[in-house]
Amino acid sequence: MISGLLGLETLFPNGVTHYAIGGVLVGLGTAVIYYGTGIPAGASTFLESTLSYVSDRSRFQQFRGSRDWRVVFTLGIVLGAAIYAVLFQGGPWTTGVQPWRLFLGGTLVGVGTRVGKGCTSGHGICGVGSASRTSLVGVATFMIVAIGTANIVAALGVTP
Repeated sequence: MISGLLGLETLFPNGVTHYAIGGVLVGLGTAVIYYGTGIPAGASTFLESTLSYVSDRSRFQQFRGSRDWRVVFTLGIVLGAAIYAVLFQGGPWTTGVQPWRLFLGGTLVGVGTRVGKGCTSGHGICGVGSASRTSLVGVATFMIVAIGTANIVAALGVTP
C-alpha cells in the first residue's frame, strides 16, 4: 500500500531489493577498507595508484607502498560488474551509445574527477558519510550538473 502511494513501482519496476543489497555491500566494503587502512575508498585514487606501475611521475609514485591492494580493489570492481552481468543479465552489457560519445564522456568524467579532487564514490560514499563540507558541496554539484545535463540532452532529443 505505502509503496503504491510513493510510486515505487514506477521508479523501480524491477524492485528495490538488488539496489538495497548492492548498497549494503558497497557500504560494508567501504567500511572495511577505511577501518583496515584509514584510507577513504575512492575509485579515482585506486585508479591513479595503478598508474604507478607504468609512470615515474611523483604524483603516481605516492601510492607505491599501498598500490597492490588498491589494484585488487579496482579489479574487484570490474570483475564484480562482469559477474553480475553474467549471472543476472545473461551476458555482457551492450550499449547503443556511439564509441566517440563513450570516449568523450569518459574523458569529461576524468577531467571532472581531477578538478573536483576526487570521484563520486570517494565524495559520495566516504565524504558524505563523514560529513565533509567539501564532499557535501561536491556531491550537490555533481547531482545538479547531472540532472541539468540529462534534462537538456532529453529536451534536445539527443539519442545514443
